[in-house]
Amino acid sequence: MRQAILQFKYQNVKALAAPLAQLMGEYLGAHPLPADTLIPVPLHPRRLRERGYNQSSLLARELSKLASLPIVEGALLRLKNTPPQTKTNSAEDRQSNVAGAFTCRDRQLAGRRILLIDDVCTSGATLDACATTLKRAGATSVWGLTLAREV
Repeated sequence: MRQAILQFKYQNVKALAAPLAQLMGEYLGAHPLPADTLIPVPLHPRRLRERGYNQSSLLARELSKLASLPIVEGALLRLKNTPPQTKTNSAEDRQSNVAGAFTCRDRQLAGRRILLIDDVCTSGATLDACATTLKRAGATSVWGLTLAREV
């Protein structure tokens, strides 16, 4: 799994989006979450230009087809170009790394039950920061779903 995620994320192997999303879909089938909208964790525009794609968006698009849930892209924005969470040492550093890093563009998420999609959860700080931002924008609930958790 680690090798597949690294190839998908850093080696431009976008074809892995569908089979990796299939794994996420299987998990959702076995453990349903009360969500009505998928939102991928956004990349900062600079990192998006460097990488050429947002791996979380690719996963969310594939999962949207499998789970029959709409995806909303562009409502959650990353304002700060933070270093990768894997490059920080402690949970406190990761929390401060993403503090104030996200914003919501508009109120189209009010009343929605959001399922945040990301590839890897390191400490949960990114998902927490996104969830806080989405709840401030009026989301009723926010859940997170990732392919893997780094331990």
